[in-house]
Amino acid sequence: MKSLHDCLPLLFVVVFSLSWVNASANSNDYFLDCLSSYHPDEFTSFSKVIYTETNSSYSAVLESSIRNPRFSTPNIPKPLVIITPSNISHVQATIHCSKKHGLQIRTRSGGHDFEGLSYVSQVPFVVIDLVHFRSIDVDVKKEEAWIQSGAITGEVYYRINEKTTNLTFPGALCHTVGIGGFISGGGYGFLFRKYGLAADNVIDAQFVGANGRVLDRRLMGEDLFWAIRGGGGGSFGIVLSWKVKLVHVPSTVTVFSVGRTLEQNATQLLHRWQYVAPNLPNDVYSVVSISSMNSTENGERTVLATFTSVFQGVADELIPLMQERFPELGLLREDYIEMTWIESILFWNQLSNETSEILLDRSNRNSLVPLSYKSKSDYVRKPMPEIALQGLWSRLLKVNETSTAIVNIISYGGKMDEIPETETPFPHRKGTLYKINYNIVWQEEENSNPQRYISWMRTLYSYMGPFVSKSPRAAYVNYRDLDIGRNNDDGKTSYKQASVWGRKYFKNNFDRLVYVKTKIDPENFFKHEQSIPPRFH
Repeated sequence: MKSLHDCLPLLFVVVFSLSWVNASANSNDYFLDCLSSYHPDEFTSFSKVIYTETNSSYSAVLESSIRNPRFSTPNIPKPLVIITPSNISHVQATIHCSKKHGLQIRTRSGGHDFEGLSYVSQVPFVVIDLVHFRSIDVDVKKEEAWIQSGAITGEVYYRINEKTTNLTFPGALCHTVGIGGFISGGGYGFLFRKYGLAADNVIDAQFVGANGRVLDRRLMGEDLFWAIRGGGGGSFGIVLSWKVKLVHVPSTVTVFSVGRTLEQNATQLLHRWQYVAPNLPNDVYSVVSISSMNSTENGERTVLATFTSVFQGVADELIPLMQERFPELGLLREDYIEMTWIESILFWNQLSNETSEILLDRSNRNSLVPLSYKSKSDYVRKPMPEIALQGLWSRLLKVNETSTAIVNIISYGGKMDEIPETETPFPHRKGTLYKINYNIVWQEEENSNPQRYISWMRTLYSYMGPFVSKSPRAAYVNYRDLDIGRNNDDGKTSYKQASVWGRKYFKNNFDRLVYVKTKIDPENFFKHEQSIPPRFH
């Protein structure tokens, strides 16, 4: 299935674009009139959070959290209107008027979705950007917090750490990820082998559906509450806030990050890691990041595998553990670095020279040059043979020097083996050794050709097929990938079509998600290219 960047026949593009523009102009006027009449007494304040293309701030608001520049090029469709609601009535008005005038809604919390689905659509649409829905109310005594969906993970870590250094939330690795989308897809991070996913730690939510009603867990019922905790964003409605359990972290955590090239036995070490990492204690988060690089010795290309772990405890506990379980890695005492939990977040995000206030920065300014990317994912249930790794190396070594390929291999096991597949929509639990995240990254320029990078990624993904999970070949919904199947842009998609990607993301949980969708949104108002369809739509 082609991606959003595949070229369409020129004639179709021209005709589609002209009809889209004409329809957009009319829809835009009617939509704005509808908003103004929804709550006339409130429209003066409401108008301050409505942005059209004639507004001088429109482009800045749209670009503010686009994390993948390949979806901000001139040929990519833009929303008719962006709304940054500051209260629930703004959300309700937008839903009402979008339904009335046939516009799609895309909801954005952090903008990290890999296919740009929270701010791109092929039909006339509006964006609800939850940037103002970002309050975080921490109750240390109850070990709970209410977190609004527009908050970024860094804000969550910082605000909890303000109140207590021994509690946190099992959030994302990257500090600019929006909580709304993160939890909606399950959400893993440093603590998921100890406490499960973010979605596993949600105890209530505030939700607005297609009818505009505001629901909590009691009012929405257990089926819908189950579906929003991992069933992917954009299918059922808009979750405005989440009530979550906080989890314990020690005063000191220990990290190490060491690189090994092919000449330093990276192949054998990664092969051995497959057997070691999933069986480490739950307190250990373990990942191997793989990329190609120029060798410092002879200038030729080689592969670098970086072994990184974050351990919930002191170095004196981790050192003997690694010496016993993984002596082949050859860690030295100076490789182990002790720090606080909040410092480990800074360390991971390469912000070690900053104070923790940097976590409040939504702009991701540590990334000096915005980079475009294409990503895919896999789950592995049987260790790969060394010959499979050697084939991976040969493909990484062929990457053009104008781009960078990074493969992250994240260990599972621990608590993830203990939670049933049906507990939430996220099914990749017991028996999963690790997840693979493939990335190709390049700088978007006027004459760049994204298709060559995307083609390379598809070729790599095809090569890995025999070595990863099968029936289905599973994928992570928070790493959206339109290559594995998509709904029609108009939402008229059969259950059979959607089940192609649906079973990869959700396995048999897809059927229950369709059941919930059919019950809560039978007219399929909330939809996108990979949204859950109602059963008989």
